[in-house]
Amino acid sequence: MTTTVALRNSALTLGGPIGSLDHYVQAVSAVPVLTKEEENELAMQLHLDGDLEAAQELILSHLRFVVHIARGYSGYGLPLNDLIQEGNVGLMKAVKRFDPDVGVRLVSFAVHWIRAEIHEYVLKNWRLVKVATTKAQRKLFFNLRKAKKNLGWLSKAETAIVAKDLGVSVDEVTRMEQRLAGVDVSYDTSSSDEDEFSPVAYLPSPNSDPAELIERVDWQFNAHERLAEAMASLDDRSNDIVARRWLAEKKATLHDLASEYGVSAERIRQIESNAISKLKSAMAA
Repeated sequence: MTTTVALRNSALTLGGPIGSLDHYVQAVSAVPVLTKEEENELAMQLHLDGDLEAAQELILSHLRFVVHIARGYSGYGLPLNDLIQEGNVGLMKAVKRFDPDVGVRLVSFAVHWIRAEIHEYVLKNWRLVKVATTKAQRKLFFNLRKAKKNLGWLSKAETAIVAKDLGVSVDEVTRMEQRLAGVDVSYDTSSSDEDEFSPVAYLPSPNSDPAELIERVDWQFNAHERLAEAMASLDDRSNDIVARRWLAEKKATLHDLASEYGVSAERIRQIESNAISKLKSAMAA
Protein backbone atom coordinates (compact mmCIF):
# COMPACT_ATOMS: atom_id res chain seq x y z
CA MET A 1 0.00 0.00 0.00
CA THR A 2 1.38 3.35 -1.04
CA THR A 3 0.53 5.21 2.17
CA THR A 4 1.74 2.60 4.64
CA VAL A 5 5.29 3.95 4.97
CA ALA A 6 4.10 7.53 5.34
CA LEU A 7 1.57 6.50 7.97
CA ARG A 8 4.16 4.60 9.99
CA ASN A 9 6.59 7.51 9.82
CA SER A 10 3.83 9.75 11.09
CA ALA A 11 3.18 7.29 13.88
CA LEU A 12 6.79 7.64 14.95
CA THR A 13 6.46 11.44 14.88
CA LEU A 14 3.27 11.40 16.97
CA GLY A 15 4.70 8.87 19.36
CA GLY A 16 7.70 11.06 20.19
CA PRO A 17 7.74 14.20 22.30
CA ILE A 18 5.45 16.94 20.97
CA GLY A 19 6.57 20.44 21.86
CA SER A 20 3.29 22.22 21.25
CA LEU A 21 -0.23 21.84 19.99
CA ASP A 22 0.79 23.46 16.69
CA HIS A 23 3.41 20.75 16.23
CA TYR A 24 0.76 18.09 16.80
CA VAL A 25 -1.67 19.68 14.34
CA GLN A 26 1.05 19.93 11.71
CA ALA A 27 1.99 16.29 12.25
CA VAL A 28 -1.55 14.92 11.90
CA SER A 29 -2.20 17.19 8.91
CA ALA A 30 0.81 15.67 7.18
CA VAL A 31 -0.70 12.17 7.37
CA PRO A 32 -2.19 11.32 3.95
CA VAL A 33 -5.94 10.80 3.71
CA LEU A 34 -6.87 7.26 2.76
CA THR A 35 -8.78 6.52 -0.40
CA LYS A 36 -12.02 4.59 -0.10
CA GLU A 37 -10.35 1.42 -1.38
CA GLU A 38 -7.42 1.72 1.06
CA GLU A 39 -9.81 2.41 3.93
CA ASN A 40 -11.96 -0.62 3.10
CA GLU A 41 -8.91 -2.87 2.84
CA LEU A 42 -7.59 -1.78 6.26
CA ALA A 43 -11.05 -2.02 7.81
CA MET A 44 -11.45 -5.58 6.50
CA GLN A 45 -8.06 -6.54 7.95
CA LEU A 46 -9.15 -5.21 11.32
CA HIS A 47 -12.69 -6.54 11.16
CA LEU A 48 -11.79 -10.04 10.03
CA ASP A 49 -8.25 -10.60 11.34
CA GLY A 50 -8.01 -8.17 14.26
CA ASP A 51 -4.97 -6.51 12.66
CA LEU A 52 -3.85 -3.81 15.12
CA GLU A 53 -1.50 -2.22 12.59
CA ALA A 54 -4.49 -1.69 10.30
CA ALA A 55 -6.35 -0.07 13.20
CA GLN A 56 -3.39 2.22 13.85
CA GLU A 57 -3.29 3.36 10.25
CA LEU A 58 -7.04 4.03 10.24
CA ILE A 59 -6.73 6.11 13.40
CA LEU A 60 -3.71 8.09 12.22
CA SER A 61 -5.32 8.97 8.92
CA HIS A 62 -8.38 10.43 10.70
CA LEU A 63 -6.71 12.43 13.47
CA ARG A 64 -6.96 15.60 11.36
CA PHE A 65 -10.77 15.28 11.44
CA VAL A 66 -10.72 15.10 15.24
CA VAL A 67 -8.81 18.40 15.36
CA HIS A 68 -11.37 19.98 13.05
CA ILE A 69 -14.31 18.81 15.18
CA ALA A 70 -12.63 19.74 18.46
CA ARG A 71 -12.05 23.32 17.28
CA GLY A 72 -15.82 23.70 17.04
CA TYR A 73 -15.99 23.41 20.84
CA SER A 74 -13.34 26.02 21.61
CA GLY A 75 -16.01 28.47 22.77
CA TYR A 76 -16.55 26.54 26.00
CA GLY A 77 -13.33 27.83 27.51
CA LEU A 78 -11.71 24.39 27.75
CA PRO A 79 -8.18 23.58 26.53
CA LEU A 80 -8.18 22.59 22.87
CA ASN A 81 -5.59 19.86 23.45
CA ASP A 82 -7.92 18.23 26.01
CA LEU A 83 -10.82 18.40 23.58
CA ILE A 84 -8.67 16.78 20.89
CA GLN A 85 -7.56 14.07 23.29
CA GLU A 86 -11.16 13.22 24.17
CA GLY A 87 -12.07 13.24 20.49
CA ASN A 88 -9.23 10.81 19.79
CA VAL A 89 -10.75 8.44 22.35
CA GLY A 90 -14.03 8.61 20.44
CA LEU A 91 -12.18 7.95 17.18
CA MET A 92 -10.56 4.83 18.60
CA LYS A 93 -13.93 3.55 19.81
CA ALA A 94 -15.38 4.19 16.36
CA VAL A 95 -12.56 2.34 14.59
CA LYS A 96 -13.11 -0.65 16.88
CA ARG A 97 -16.82 -0.77 15.99
CA PHE A 98 -16.56 0.17 12.31
CA ASP A 99 -18.03 -2.37 9.90
CA PRO A 100 -16.84 -1.85 6.30
CA ASP A 101 -19.74 -3.93 4.97
CA VAL A 102 -22.20 -1.17 5.87
CA GLY A 103 -20.93 0.88 2.95
CA VAL A 104 -20.18 4.22 4.63
CA ARG A 105 -16.87 6.00 5.08
CA LEU A 106 -15.21 5.80 8.47
CA VAL A 107 -15.31 9.57 8.98
CA SER A 108 -19.11 9.58 8.63
CA PHE A 109 -19.40 6.84 11.24
CA ALA A 110 -16.74 8.19 13.59
CA VAL A 111 -18.02 11.75 13.82
CA HIS A 112 -20.81 10.67 16.18
CA TRP A 113 -18.39 8.87 18.52
CA ILE A 114 -15.96 11.79 18.46
CA ARG A 115 -18.68 14.29 19.32
CA ALA A 116 -20.08 12.03 22.04
CA GLU A 117 -16.74 11.88 23.87
CA ILE A 118 -16.19 15.62 23.53
CA HIS A 119 -19.73 16.31 24.77
CA GLU A 120 -19.13 14.18 27.83
CA TYR A 121 -15.89 15.99 28.58
CA VAL A 122 -17.48 19.42 28.15
CA LEU A 123 -20.37 18.59 30.46
CA LYS A 124 -18.03 17.24 33.15
CA ASN A 125 -15.52 20.09 33.05
CA TRP A 126 -17.39 23.19 31.90
CA ARG A 127 -18.47 23.89 35.48
CA LEU A 128 -17.67 22.43 38.88
CA VAL A 129 -21.38 21.69 39.25
CA LYS A 130 -22.72 19.54 36.44
CA VAL A 131 -25.21 21.50 34.34
CA ALA A 132 -26.85 18.59 32.50
CA THR A 133 -27.49 15.02 33.57
CA THR A 134 -30.33 13.65 31.45
CA LYS A 135 -30.22 13.12 27.69
CA ALA A 136 -32.75 15.91 27.15
CA GLN A 137 -30.72 18.34 29.28
CA ARG A 138 -27.54 17.52 27.35
CA LYS A 139 -29.26 18.19 24.05
CA LEU A 140 -30.69 21.44 25.41
CA PHE A 141 -27.30 22.53 26.78
CA PHE A 142 -25.49 22.37 23.44
CA ASN A 143 -28.38 23.59 21.29
CA LEU A 144 -29.26 26.50 23.56
CA ARG A 145 -25.73 27.90 23.31
CA LYS A 146 -26.03 27.82 19.54
CA ALA A 147 -29.52 29.33 19.59
CA LYS A 148 -28.53 32.37 21.65
CA LYS A 149 -27.51 35.13 19.26
CA ASN A 150 -26.19 37.46 21.97
CA LEU A 151 -24.96 37.41 25.55
CA GLY A 152 -28.19 38.86 26.95
CA TRP A 153 -31.14 36.97 28.37
CA LEU A 154 -33.69 35.54 25.95
CA SER A 155 -36.99 37.37 25.78
CA LYS A 156 -40.24 35.55 26.47
CA ALA A 157 -40.93 35.22 22.75
CA GLU A 158 -37.38 33.99 22.02
CA THR A 159 -37.63 31.46 24.86
CA ALA A 160 -40.88 30.11 23.43
CA ILE A 161 -39.32 29.79 19.95
CA VAL A 162 -36.27 27.95 21.30
CA ALA A 163 -38.49 25.63 23.35
CA LYS A 164 -40.59 24.83 20.29
CA ASP A 165 -37.57 24.23 18.06
CA LEU A 166 -35.89 21.91 20.60
CA GLY A 167 -39.08 20.14 21.65
CA VAL A 168 -38.86 21.03 25.35
CA SER A 169 -40.89 23.14 27.76
CA VAL A 170 -40.36 26.87 28.30
CA ASP A 171 -39.45 26.21 31.96
CA GLU A 172 -36.67 23.82 30.91
CA VAL A 173 -35.20 26.44 28.58
CA THR A 174 -35.32 29.08 31.33
CA ARG A 175 -33.65 26.79 33.89
CA MET A 176 -30.89 25.84 31.47
CA GLU A 177 -30.33 29.50 30.56
CA GLN A 178 -29.92 30.28 34.26
CA ARG A 179 -27.35 27.49 34.57
CA LEU A 180 -25.45 28.77 31.55
CA ALA A 181 -25.40 32.29 32.98
CA GLY A 182 -24.15 31.18 36.39
CA VAL A 183 -20.54 31.20 37.49
CA ASP A 184 -18.57 29.05 39.89
CA VAL A 185 -17.98 30.69 43.25
CA SER A 186 -15.62 29.42 45.92
CA TYR A 187 -17.57 28.12 48.91
CA ASP A 188 -14.98 29.27 51.41
CA THR A 189 -12.63 31.96 50.11
CA SER A 190 -9.14 32.23 51.50
CA SER A 191 -8.97 35.96 50.85
CA SER A 192 -7.93 38.14 53.78
CA ASP A 193 -9.99 41.08 52.54
CA GLU A 194 -12.64 41.78 55.17
CA ASP A 195 -14.95 43.28 52.54
CA GLU A 196 -15.18 39.99 50.64
CA PHE A 197 -17.55 37.29 51.77
CA SER A 198 -17.82 33.71 50.51
CA PRO A 199 -21.11 31.77 50.41
CA VAL A 200 -20.25 30.03 53.66
CA ALA A 201 -20.55 33.41 55.45
CA TYR A 202 -24.21 33.68 54.45
CA LEU A 203 -25.29 30.25 55.69
CA PRO A 204 -27.51 30.44 58.78
CA SER A 205 -26.22 28.68 61.85
CA PRO A 206 -28.99 26.60 63.48
CA ASN A 207 -29.69 27.19 67.18
CA SER A 208 -27.42 30.25 67.20
CA ASP A 209 -29.85 32.78 68.73
CA PRO A 210 -28.37 33.74 72.16
CA ALA A 211 -31.82 34.30 73.65
CA GLU A 212 -33.03 30.88 72.54
CA LEU A 213 -29.81 29.28 73.75
CA ILE A 214 -30.17 30.80 77.24
CA GLU A 215 -33.83 29.86 77.36
CA ARG A 216 -33.02 26.27 76.36
CA VAL A 217 -30.28 25.98 79.00
CA ASP A 218 -32.57 27.42 81.69
CA TRP A 219 -35.35 25.03 80.73
CA GLN A 220 -33.02 22.03 80.91
CA PHE A 221 -31.64 23.18 84.27
CA ASN A 222 -35.13 23.71 85.71
CA ALA A 223 -36.26 20.38 84.31
CA HIS A 224 -33.38 18.63 86.08
CA GLU A 225 -34.23 20.41 89.32
CA ARG A 226 -37.91 19.49 89.08
CA LEU A 227 -37.00 15.88 88.31
CA ALA A 228 -34.68 15.70 91.32
CA GLU A 229 -37.41 17.12 93.59
CA ALA A 230 -39.99 14.71 92.16
CA MET A 231 -37.66 11.74 92.66
CA ALA A 232 -37.09 12.80 96.25
CA SER A 233 -40.85 12.67 96.90
CA LEU A 234 -41.00 8.95 96.05
CA ASP A 235 -40.52 6.19 98.57
CA ASP A 236 -37.16 4.47 98.61
CA ARG A 237 -38.27 1.37 96.69
CA SER A 238 -40.03 3.33 93.93
CA ASN A 239 -37.09 5.72 93.70
CA ASP A 240 -34.64 2.84 93.33
CA ILE A 241 -36.75 1.03 90.72
CA VAL A 242 -37.20 4.14 88.55
CA ALA A 243 -33.54 5.10 88.85
CA ARG A 244 -32.27 1.64 87.92
CA ARG A 245 -34.84 1.14 85.15
CA TRP A 246 -34.50 4.58 83.49
CA LEU A 247 -31.53 6.57 84.77
CA ALA A 248 -28.77 3.99 85.20
CA GLU A 249 -26.23 3.40 82.39
CA LYS A 250 -26.78 -0.36 82.67
CA LYS A 251 -30.52 -0.68 83.08
CA ALA A 252 -31.96 -3.44 85.28
CA THR A 253 -34.69 -5.76 84.03
CA LEU A 254 -38.04 -6.38 85.70
CA HIS A 255 -36.95 -9.91 86.61
CA ASP A 256 -33.69 -8.68 88.18
CA LEU A 257 -35.57 -6.27 90.43
CA ALA A 258 -38.27 -8.83 91.16
CA SER A 259 -35.66 -11.30 92.45
CA GLU A 260 -33.98 -8.62 94.54
CA TYR A 261 -37.21 -7.40 96.21
CA GLY A 262 -38.81 -10.85 96.45
CA VAL A 263 -41.92 -9.97 94.40
CA SER A 264 -43.19 -10.78 90.92
CA ALA A 265 -42.06 -8.99 87.78
CA GLU A 266 -45.63 -7.77 87.30
CA ARG A 267 -45.52 -6.11 90.73
CA ILE A 268 -42.28 -4.32 89.80
CA ARG A 269 -43.97 -3.09 86.62
CA GLN A 270 -46.90 -1.75 88.62
CA ILE A 271 -44.61 0.07 91.05
CA GLU A 272 -42.68 1.55 88.13
CA SER A 273 -45.86 2.70 86.38
CA ASN A 274 -47.27 4.33 89.54
CA ALA A 275 -43.94 6.08 90.23
CA ILE A 276 -43.75 7.48 86.71
CA SER A 277 -47.30 8.82 87.00
CA LYS A 278 -46.35 10.57 90.24
CA LEU A 279 -43.25 12.02 88.57
CA LYS A 280 -45.27 13.39 85.66
CA SER A 281 -47.74 15.04 88.03
CA ALA A 282 -44.93 16.55 90.11
CA MET A 283 -43.07 17.82 87.01
CA ALA A 284 -46.25 19.41 85.61
CA ALA A 285 -47.05 21.09 88.90
